[in-house]
Amino acid sequence: MRTTSQFTTTRRRFVRDAALGAAGLGLLPAAAWSCASPGGARPRGTGTGLVWDSRYLDHVLIRPDGGRPPEIPERLVRIREELVARGLDEATIALAPDAEPRPHIEAHHTPEHVAAIRELNVTGPVAELAVSGALAGIDAVATGQVLNAFCAIRPPGHHANNTGAEEGFCYYSNAAVAAKYAQQAYGFERVLVIDWDYHHGNATQNAFYDDPSVLFFSAHDWGAYPGTGDPSLTGEGEGSGLNINVHLDCGATDADMLGRWDDTLSPAVAAFDPDFVIVSAGFDSRQDDLLGCFALTDDAFRRMTRLAMDYADACCEGRLVSLLEGGYNLDGTALATAAHIETLLEE
Repeated sequence: MRTTSQFTTTRRRFVRDAALGAAGLGLLPAAAWSCASPGGARPRGTGTGLVWDSRYLDHVLIRPDGGRPPEIPERLVRIREELVARGLDEATIALAPDAEPRPHIEAHHTPEHVAAIRELNVTGPVAELAVSGALAGIDAVATGQVLNAFCAIRPPGHHANNTGAEEGFCYYSNAAVAAKYAQQAYGFERVLVIDWDYHHGNATQNAFYDDPSVLFFSAHDWGAYPGTGDPSLTGEGEGSGLNINVHLDCGATDADMLGRWDDTLSPAVAAFDPDFVIVSAGFDSRQDDLLGCFALTDDAFRRMTRLAMDYADACCEGRLVSLLEGGYNLDGTALATAAHIETLLEE
């Protein structure tokens, strides 16, 4: 079993790797996107937190016809197996999903939506626990308990609007609630939300479409569920220019994805200068997923993670929280998640 030190490297290694370019495409030099200044005199933690709770396995989504979509408890079971096999369960710092979620859910979602979800036996409480896990990650990073965190939560959240029902396996908008919580509970003014799920994060877009305090970047297949994510939609009012939708064709490669970080996301981060980074980490953008058709490898997730960490290092003293979204090939999701966490452990 590996030790924590085996997963820890210096940021010098990142700079060396980044100098090679995103998938060989020629990453923008740091000066071209570096933020104006680090995020201020706040406690900077060390290590990577891991939110995990066996209660996330209790939620089982069954359609009226008896069918079961691929958002199943075994997703987390297989992730856990892979983390244990690599020693990542011991290399990370355990975080309990013990933050109180209800006031923050109620501040974001309509009373009708919340009431409808709470009527769902088992699923309603587990959906609240998913939000609690996201908030616990924010708490741990904001207070300096850890440098960054991955939240192995379910059900996912980036499709949850206010319909009073499940949308795309989602019930509450975990990332959006977490972003608002970081702002309201800890005073972080500008939050960057990066969504690399195969599907567009429509609920996150809707939450912040006219909000100048959140930069939202989603790289997805525009033609897939939920059929949103038109690249021409860039925000409105004071939020104009801060909603970035990138369409990638079926079969998109590591180079295709990383190229959009290079030419689109990095300059936007430089201009926005975030105080906190949240990642909607959907691994259905990995090759061979059941619901996606991209061809991303685990190396792409390592590189995207490193770039997101570098944004956080340059702008906000490393503050980054990653939330599990999609990913339905059990082995593929577990391998990509492990690559993501291994990279988060690099300082």
